[in-house]
Parts: sequence; structure tokens; C-alpha cells
Amino acid sequence: MYLQYFGLSETPFSIAVNPRYLFMSPRHRDALAHLLYGVGSGGGFILLTGEVGTGKTTINRCLLEQLPPDTDIAIVLNPALNAQELLATVCDELGIAYDGNQPSLKTLTDSLHSYLLENHAQGRKTVLLIDEAQHLDFDVLEQIRLLTNLETHSEKLLQIVLIGQPELAQLLQRPELRQLNQRITARYTLAPLNQAETAAYIRHRLQIAGLPAGRELFPPDVVRGIHRATRGIPRLINVLCDRILLGTYGRNRTQADRQVLAQAIAEVLGEEGPASRRRQQLRVVAAAAGIIVLIAAVWWLARVGQPAVPVVAPAQAPTQAPAPAAPAATDVGKDTAVLAASPAAPAWELAPAQGLQALWQLQAAGPVPPLELLCDDSVRFPLSCHRGTADTWQDVIALNRPVLLDLITADRFAAAAVFLGEAAGNALLWSEAGLQRVPFTQLAPHWRGAYRLLWRPPEGFSGPVGRADSGPVVADIAGLFAVLDGQAAPLSTGAYSPALAERVRLFQASQQLRADGVVGEQTLLRLNILAGRDLSAAEAAQRLAAEAAGQ
Repeated sequence: MYLQYFGLSETPFSIAVNPRYLFMSPRHRDALAHLLYGVGSGGGFILLTGEVGTGKTTINRCLLEQLPPDTDIAIVLNPALNAQELLATVCDELGIAYDGNQPSLKTLTDSLHSYLLENHAQGRKTVLLIDEAQHLDFDVLEQIRLLTNLETHSEKLLQIVLIGQPELAQLLQRPELRQLNQRITARYTLAPLNQAETAAYIRHRLQIAGLPAGRELFPPDVVRGIHRATRGIPRLINVLCDRILLGTYGRNRTQADRQVLAQAIAEVLGEEGPASRRRQQLRVVAAAAGIIVLIAAVWWLARVGQPAVPVVAPAQAPTQAPAPAAPAATDVGKDTAVLAASPAAPAWELAPAQGLQALWQLQAAGPVPPLELLCDDSVRFPLSCHRGTADTWQDVIALNRPVLLDLITADRFAAAAVFLGEAAGNALLWSEAGLQRVPFTQLAPHWRGAYRLLWRPPEGFSGPVGRADSGPVVADIAGLFAVLDGQAAPLSTGAYSPALAERVRLFQASQQLRADGVVGEQTLLRLNILAGRDLSAAEAAQRLAAEAAGQ
């Protein structure tokens, strides 16, 4: 309906999977690399989880297209089967003959085993891919686990890929499934797109659909609203953008605006638009303010000896303003506004924006970039922001670099602390007054595990680097290993060579990382410290101590 109006040749936001519209964000490439590694590693299960609409089907298609020609694959799209039906489906997919009258688990397993042995003798691999695996019953999962017992002395005869929603990962944590969980050799959780990736995703689909160069249909403020409403889930982005284009066309406008966005959100997602939510919030604030004023008036009359007017509150109305809810751990670091802390706050307790600024100035020269953009999950140069979570203090200490801890004060305000490691059993923290030693027990009640750090990615780095990559980013990584090993010449100057891949695997194994030969952020974070590219925690502490002594 609106194609000719906007100069498009086809519908850009169809929810059908179309290879021409393939958009691989860094996290999609990372997920694909993990699956390819798992299939090629010769054993165990491969697990891919993600919310509905995050792109798991896209990853499946890419995986199938990149499997070598000597691979036979069985795909189970409907896992609502019992163990016997599942084995029969696998045999059907692979073209294995069996007694169709009353096949038993034994006869089906024997037929499958014979097929796998013959395939292995011919140098072929066999892969079983099960989609929507969160629906599998316990008995079926146990039968699938038993299939991995079909093996030779050197490798498994069947590679099994389980794909499902986050409930699948939770299901596998059950004690009775621990044997299956321990056999997972590669696992990845596909997260939604961040705001920058959402903008790139929308532009990509419009360009493929033929949008004329230089024309913008979705201004930045509308893209931000789309990301907030859809939480970065591609399928929801498609549905919402299609409705926005239709609404923009119906209003005879050349660009989407926030009014069309609000209407599309209400119609597609069943939610109120931002303006309606703001009005509702204002009504709640006004009601709470009225209650507070009324209580204050009663208190004042009582103080001056006047008879107080009895106040009858509604049965369900609160008698005082509710305490603000604690922000979620993942949201604490997103607020870059300077939040007021307790008047008695220690010198090391900083507002989030102040902490991020201190972290930048500790590791970089020059002006601080816009703090609201620094940690939006985009890769930036020379310093990029990495968000993470840790379960223990040992996990944070092991990072061996300055880290910004996202805290929540006793007054329920967002705060931060610049952590520089451990000193005599205490946390070493930065403050304007100098280094402070703070007992971990004093920090622990205010820290839920979220942290941020700054690191120097290789120039041109946009996501995991592996065997298919080449160019300056590979040369930079090879140069870091040359520095680490004290070698005069790097293992590669452009292409990701087998020698470099093997060196990466050895390094990952030494650092207790998954040794898949793919260079992602975790590998680079360790490599940068050991090769001297990033400032270590000890170096930062020494620099601050020297500056304090010089004053």
C-alpha cells in the first residue's frame, strides 16, 4: 500500500525469513561462530538460547548454509513428541529404514547406530538439530543424552544442536539433567539488539527494499522509541516499523514522528504511548503529593494545638508515599545523571556519571566523550566500554584492571565506585582524596554484581574475529600475540591463519576461556592486559599513589 509512496520496491519489514534481508549483528556472528565450533569439535551438545524473535531462526539458516557438504542433518521442528516418536522422526529425516509397524526404542536406536557407523566409515558427519527444544519432556531429553553414547574411540557419531527459549537453559539446570548439561561443549545466549544495532537493522532493511539514497523515514528519536518499545527484538521491530510506515502514509507525511510511533505502539504492542504514560505518571505523582500535603497539614495542626480534622483514607490507599523501588542491577549503570547521595557518603562513593568520568580520565587523555553514549554497547575507539556481571569478588579481581562497580546506596540511589583491586584483604578504591582501603564487607551490601570497564579494541574491531576474517584487525591481534610471546614477527599480517588460530586456542585454554579459536571481547580483555595495551589494576594504583606522593 505504501511502497510507491516511499519509493520502495518491496515490503521492508516482513516477518518472513528472507535471506536477502539477513542482518548479522556482532552477537549474531558470535552465536554462529559458537555453533560452527561446536559442530566441528566432534562431540557433545551445542546449545543456543534466546528470547522469541531475537533471530535464532536466522542463525539456524546460516548454520545450515555453512555446514560442509559431507554433513547429513536431521531437523526436528516439532519437539512435542515422546522418545519413540522423536527417534522415528530422526530416522525419517535421515532416510533410515526401520520396522514401521511397531518400532521399539531398541530397534530405532539400533537402526540409527548402524547408519551413524556407516556414515562415519564414509567420512561423513551427522547432525541433529532440534528447534523449540524447551518443549522437550524429561524422558525425551534423557533419550537424546543417550544418543551421545554412540561414539568411536575419538569422537561422537552424532552432533546434537538444541535451540530454544531461555526456559531451556533453566530446564537443563535441574539436578536430574546434570549429565546432559555437562556434555554441552558450546553454548550461547542470543541477546536482543542494542539501540545502535536497532538503528542499523532498520536502515539495512530499508536499503534492501530500495529506499532512495539520502532519504530518512525513521528519525533518531523515533528509532529510540522503537528500541524502547520492542526491547531490541527484531521480530517486534519488523511488526512495529511496518505499522509506523502505514500510519505515516495514512497521515500523508514523509517521515515518521513520535505521534505515529505512539499510535503504532498502542495498536501493535497493546501498550500506551510515551505521552499517555507520562500523563499517568503525573497523575500518580499528583495524587501522592496530595496525600503528603494532607498528612503534613494534620501534623501541623496537631503541633499548634488545633483540633485535627479526621482524615479517612480509601481502603486501599497508602497512608504515606511509597518508598522508591530499587533499580534492577542491569539498569543501575544506565543512568548518567548525577544523583544525590547521602550527605554522609564516603569519598569513594561517586555518582554514576562521576565514576565513569573518573574511569575515563584514569586511562585516557583528552576530553571525556558524551557519557550517555559511552556505554551503549557500541564498539568505540580508542576506548570502548564493556558491561559485565560477576558473582564473587575473585571474579572482579581476576579482571586485573580498573573497574567501575555499579552500586545502590542505603537510600536506594544509584552510585558507583572505581575498583583497583585488593590490598591487604580490603578493596582498593579511587577517590579525589587518594586511594582508599575499604573492607569488602562494607561494599558487599551495595553491590549486586554489575560492573563496567574500559578497554582498547583493535582498530576496526566490530565483533568476534575468526578463520573467515582478514585485514588490519587480524594483523593487530597477531601483533599483540607477538608482543606477548616476545617474537620479532607476528604469526599473520592479514589473514587469520591456522597458526594464529592455534595460538588463540592455547591462550584461551591458559586463561580458562572456551578454547574455540575465535577472538571475542573476553579473549581480547585478557590479551590486552598481558600484552600491555590496557592499564592493569596494579599500574593504575601505582600511578595514583605516585601522583598523590608528588603533590
